[in-house]
Parts: sequence; C-alpha cells; structure tokens
Amino acid sequence: MDDGSDAIRGLTRLGLTSYEAKAYLALIRRDSFTAAQVARQAGLPRQRIYDVLGSLVEKGLASARPGTVVKYAATAPELAMDHLIQAHRQDLAELERDASDMVAKMMSAWQDGQAHTDPLEYIEVLRDTRAINERFAELQASVKREILVFTKPPYATPPQENVEGQQVARSHKACSVYELSAFDDPAFVTGIRAFLAAGEEARFVPHLPLKLVIIDETIVMFGMQDPVAGSADLTIVVVEHPSLAKTLKLSFDAVWSTGLTFDEAEERLEAQLARSA
Repeated sequence: MDDGSDAIRGLTRLGLTSYEAKAYLALIRRDSFTAAQVARQAGLPRQRIYDVLGSLVEKGLASARPGTVVKYAATAPELAMDHLIQAHRQDLAELERDASDMVAKMMSAWQDGQAHTDPLEYIEVLRDTRAINERFAELQASVKREILVFTKPPYATPPQENVEGQQVARSHKACSVYELSAFDDPAFVTGIRAFLAAGEEARFVPHLPLKLVIIDETIVMFGMQDPVAGSADLTIVVVEHPSLAKTLKLSFDAVWSTGLTFDEAEERLEAQLARSA
C-alpha cells in the first residue's frame, strides 16, 4: 500500500473523520488490534482512540471482541463501504423529504407573488451621469421607427459627439427641437449640421420646457432639474408606457409646429446681429 493519503481522502468523502479513516486503515492490516496498537499503528492520540474506535463500531466499520483486553477488528471493506453508502442514501432520502415539504410550504406564496407585479416597475430613475449616458445609448439602439427629442442643456452627449445618433437618423425618422441658444456654440452647430446631413429633421425655438426623448410612441426619457436649488444636476426618468408616450408626443408636435427650420433660425439670428451692430 501507499502512504494511505488517497484512501484517507476517499473515506473522509464518504463521511468518516480523518481519525476514523486512519484507524480503519490501520485495522485492516491485521485480524485484530488492541486500542493501544491501533493508536500506535495509525499515529493517533491515545486519549482519543476509544472514541474513534467506538464510532467505527457504531457505523458498522469495525467490531469489538471482548476479552481480558478488548480487541477491535475491521469490517470487510466491501461491507464497510456499503454501510457508508447506505448512510448517505438515508441522508439523501431525508433531504428529499425535507425539500418536498419545503416546496409544498413555499409554493403557495410563490404563486401569489407571481400574480402581483410592482406597479412602478416600468419606471427608472437615473442620477449618475455614466448610467444616464449608457441608458440613452441603449434607447437609441432600440429605435424601430422614430425618435423625437427636445434637446437642451446640460448635454450628456452633444450632437458633435453622438455618432450613434447620427447612424439612427440615417435609417429611422428622427426629429429634434433645439433651443436657439444652440447657435452660440460653433461646435454644437457643426454637430447639428451632421445630424441634418444624416437625415434628421430639426426645429428651433427660444426655450424648451425640459429634456425629452420619445421612442416609437412607447418609451419616454425626460430630465427634471431641482425647481428650488436650480442645480445643473439632472434627475432622468425613463418610463415605458405607450399612453404617456403618445400624450407627450402631442406636446412635442405642438412645440415643433412653432419652431423655425435651421436656415430660418440662422437667418433670424444673423439679422439680429446685424441690427445690433
């Protein structure tokens, strides 16, 4: 035999302690041993050996032979393994019964839970800038028919950086309403021109009430500033609700109808500059 380490590992996996495994492997080397001999042969503490041998007898892996000095004999390995496996079968059967009882107790509550959904599960509230940008990118990528946007500062992703939005404008209906202040930033104007070249329709108004995105008359994303603090930080709300989306689209169309085209807005601003010069 080798040093027995593999056998010890195997026996411990079957439920023996390491002391019990070492004692059993010592017992199978001879017809019988005294407790002291087993301790010496297995390298176990003398003060623990009687408890260990008693446990082996209880588990059916050894037997005690009375006499002037009690001796212990190992049960044949095939019978010993059968005892251990049988013990596991009993444990498994008890676990299965316990599991069945738990399922029966929990099933009713689970079924009741499936019938109730969170009434606000279609609403998301976002405050982190990174999370807002990632969610907006996901919404842009999900467009099937149209995307309508009220674009106003603060801008999470300005038009000149929103390459994905330009791609959406090439393949879907895309309409944006901008504030006239957009013309104050040449880089921003360049971004708008890129969107127009991609196929976006645009209108310009003096002021927009809020940031707003409406996708496929199904999902809306809008930003709300603190009305008291007036902070530049936004709370962004995403709502998947067709009725709300269609209602807000009516507001979008009303603002759109009052807006100027890009050329009209540019001409008006140039005329104002000329008059003030």
